[in-house]
Amino acid sequence: MFGTLPLILILLISSVIAVAIFRKLRLPAMIAYFGVGLALGPHTFGLLPDDEASREFAEFGIVFLMFSIGLEFSLPQLYAMRKKVLGLGGAQVFISLIVIMTVSMFAGLSWQTSFVISAALTMSSTAIVSKILAERIDLNSRHGRLSIGVLLFQDIIVVPVLVLIPALGIADANLLDILGIATLKAAAMLLFLFTVGKWLINPLFNLVASQRSRELFVMNVLMITLLVAFATKTAGLSYALGAFVAGMLISETKYRYQVESDIAPFRDILLGLFFISVGMLLNITQILNNLSLILLLLAAFVLFKAIIVALVVHFVKYETGVAIRTGIILAQAGEFGFVILALGAEQNLISGQALQVVLAVALLSMVIAPVLIQYNGRIARRLVRSYSRNSSHLVNEIEQAGKHLQDHVVICGYGRSGQYLGRFLREEKIPYIALDIDPARVLEAAAAGENVMFGDAARRVVLEAAGAARAKALIISYADNRAAMKILHIAQESYPQLPVIVRTVDDSNMEILREAGATEVVPEILEGSLMLASHALMLLGVPLNRVVKRIRLFREERYSMFKGYFHGISDVENEALEKQEVRLHSIIITAGAYAIGRRLSEMQLESFDVEIKHIRRPNSHGAKINEQSLIAEGDVVVLLGQPTGLTNAENALLMGKVALK
Repeated sequence: MFGTLPLILILLISSVIAVAIFRKLRLPAMIAYFGVGLALGPHTFGLLPDDEASREFAEFGIVFLMFSIGLEFSLPQLYAMRKKVLGLGGAQVFISLIVIMTVSMFAGLSWQTSFVISAALTMSSTAIVSKILAERIDLNSRHGRLSIGVLLFQDIIVVPVLVLIPALGIADANLLDILGIATLKAAAMLLFLFTVGKWLINPLFNLVASQRSRELFVMNVLMITLLVAFATKTAGLSYALGAFVAGMLISETKYRYQVESDIAPFRDILLGLFFISVGMLLNITQILNNLSLILLLLAAFVLFKAIIVALVVHFVKYETGVAIRTGIILAQAGEFGFVILALGAEQNLISGQALQVVLAVALLSMVIAPVLIQYNGRIARRLVRSYSRNSSHLVNEIEQAGKHLQDHVVICGYGRSGQYLGRFLREEKIPYIALDIDPARVLEAAAAGENVMFGDAARRVVLEAAGAARAKALIISYADNRAAMKILHIAQESYPQLPVIVRTVDDSNMEILREAGATEVVPEILEGSLMLASHALMLLGVPLNRVVKRIRLFREERYSMFKGYFHGISDVENEALEKQEVRLHSIIITAGAYAIGRRLSEMQLESFDVEIKHIRRPNSHGAKINEQSLIAEGDVVVLLGQPTGLTNAENALLMGKVALK
């Protein structure tokens, strides 16, 4: 009906509009692609041809999805989470498989079709769950870690399923023989790739990277991915398995993150094309004719999956509230389910009404998933009153531990950095209370007599219970910028005068965190580099005093905290020696101050040879200083300069005159 170019334009225009609308509604983009496929497919307006060439091209979307999973697959991570992955994930997958397969067979479907349906519906959406948990800063919570562990097992189990489905599609064949041959082929292919392939891939990437050509680098990635995918397809397996293995191979090289960045545009576009091809399978007439059945099965499926996951989690001794939250988070189908259904349809294992109903149920479960995940905590507290009581009990425990503390330090996160900090504070006899959400760590540290409590520092009520209003400092010791921003937001709103020190991995987010209200940001990599430099210089014979001076000068340039310092009573005796020393000075703009309502440019503070470091403003996320900023009552203006200049600047701000010349 249309030529190639008009079809591509229709596809692009439809996709851009649909994805933009769904992003605005905070719904997954993949559902927008389904809608485009449904609207333009052969069962609706018929603008997109449902031919073999289109399906083969769309299959490359699966290839790059599996490649990305392989690239992110980490054997050390798998080993670290082995109990959650193999125990919880294995139990959820196999129980769900057996139950859904049994129900499907009772409904009159063949066991092959039942297996495809059960395998598809067993999967949950890694993309939706991980994205929403990251946005909610729940990845490190108990229900967050349990959910990710189950999803990791699902990602692993999809590989043997993709090997099994083509074997099921061979008619009049001995299944055991077919499976045995497929297993041997897969084992031989994997053995070859992880021995010879791993030996070849590092020198190849080093050679390509040495040419410093991004175009050549991307072509090399595409070549390896498609070459391995073609090899597995030729061996009678699937493109997807080869792409997964290619990703695993490349993940072992030092170029993993560069590859992930460069391949993302290809993956996302081709994956969108795959979801459009799945949408083309949907028949709106059949869906409307079976709407009551679809809605009934949707409710049964979501409820069943939530209950299965919750029971499995509860069985391994987690409290009921955590089990219900994990169940709600995973109570949907996933993108791999559509991969399995598409492969099953290609092998003629599922079609007609069964395919339409399962596709619709899976798609609708993903549409409602963001809402369910968003309110998983409220639902759990409503269903399990003890979960709310436990939460209140934990807050009360923190309040009991913190109510006698005054001028103490609140440590958010009690991992390695938090524990080292705690030791320094104990040595200096400075009281502190630490908050952490790892129950095992809290139990062990508390048993050793350390003042650490179980609690999420990103909750206002927890910080309040820890005595943040009476604290001398708040220190965020874990390197999660999202969580740090959330805590900074609470601290700025409720405790604007409380100094906050934030630990971060590198210096890329220093200014963002400072603008959000951090008094100081300490980048881990930068400090490690300074220690490395100091040890190296001393070993090379540079005198210790010169090394210390170099490090101090570097810190003064990089950190505002190290450039000058606030003087106190104890510094008076050294005043004669320090008349010209640069120092920091805080000026509180009190009621009636001359500077209130005036712009900084009018005050001309630079004429006093002082530097404006920052303004702390109550209930603000850190005011950005510029020439047009207005000064308000309650502002704390922090200046850097010599004593005379600081005194003159203070008089100018408060009284509008200069006392000292």
